[in-house]
Amino acid sequence: MIETWPLAALTVLLAGLLDALFGEPPNALHPVAWLGRLIAALDRRCPRGGPRRELAWGVLLVAITIAVAAAVGVALALALGHLPWWLALPLGAVALKVAFSLRGLIDAGRTVQRALETDTEAARAGLLALVSRSRDLEPPQIASAAIESLAENLSDSVVAPLLYFALFGLPGALVYRAINTMDAMVGYHGRYEYLGKPAARLDDAANWIPARLTGLVLVALAGARGRGAAAWAALRRQRRRSSSPNKLWTIAPMAGALDVQLEKPGAYVVGLSDRAPTGQTIGEAAAIVWQAGAVSILLSSGLAALVASKVWR
Repeated sequence: MIETWPLAALTVLLAGLLDALFGEPPNALHPVAWLGRLIAALDRRCPRGGPRRELAWGVLLVAITIAVAAAVGVALALALGHLPWWLALPLGAVALKVAFSLRGLIDAGRTVQRALETDTEAARAGLLALVSRSRDLEPPQIASAAIESLAENLSDSVVAPLLYFALFGLPGALVYRAINTMDAMVGYHGRYEYLGKPAARLDDAANWIPARLTGLVLVALAGARGRGAAAWAALRRQRRRSSSPNKLWTIAPMAGALDVQLEKPGAYVVGLSDRAPTGQTIGEAAAIVWQAGAVSILLSSGLAALVASKVWR
């Protein structure tokens, strides 16, 4: 019989290995895609009768989606708790793996990098897998958008779900994934100004700590490249240039680490250099994200073991 704390640590490590080896499962088998269908169904049923009604429906959408994710997480945790460790470990690792994505993030970034070398239009199309932006972008702007998304999604897609697993187990990881998916689908201005507001605010709160931890990890890794001071200076001086409380905590230190200027037209410009990013810079950013992801997996494994030994024993 294996104790709880090494099982928690090994689950994180095995999930990281599964992600590195196999990447993302097809959408038909992906629980996040299932959550997306639930959110889309609730969105279609939203009453269009004014801000108050849409805001109330947005609260209901958040409550239902979180309740479903939490129920699935609790059910999985209870089921795994009744299995022998040699079976609970691989099944738990698979369940955790679908809550985060490191290789998928890197693959999407490298797809844009490769396309940018030969076909600008293909690079614009590939960018849609990473971030929603205007298609009328020139190569430096495409490179900037890809790098910004790699940095921001390092927190959203890797650090945050692993952190919430370490603290709260599978229910924590799946609830976070549900919150982030809601924000990605309805948490922006325009049509979703009121319906998406509860999801957007909850996502800001859920990512407050992970974004800051990710920024510090990026600064530390920049130090290994001789760019630690620049990454720290960019983070310290420029993290508040966006209306989002979390966004530039990851993007600013990445700009400093790469010695480039990153820009979302009409929103912000960060970086201590005026050097424009290129396809090669996307590759450098992807390498940093790989390293940061590995560090995050190791740290989350240790934290999961610590929490399990003190709380879940």
